[in-house]
Amino acid sequence: MVTLVLRPRLDDRRWTAVRSSAPALVVPAGWRVDADGTAHAVLRCAGTRGGGAEVTAAARAPDVAGAARPAFTLRLDVVPHAREG
Repeated sequence: MVTLVLRPRLDDRRWTAVRSSAPALVVPAGWRVDADGTAHAVLRCAGTRGGGAEVTAAARAPDVAGAARPAFTLRLDVVPHAREG
């Protein structure tokens, strides 16, 4: 389990969501945005198999219509623990 903390943005955009490219390996959970604009996400990794995933945090301006755009990408490599040895 990893906690991702994103500081408040300096522009007019706000953190809106976090997504995983491989939810079978890395699942974002516990997403929240504090009143000061700091965002928190808990990333849970499936330890049964290895692989890679990109976790993307999106941001958008609150008064602009349209989809949020990726603003931060974290590349994770999941390595399963050895069961014996």
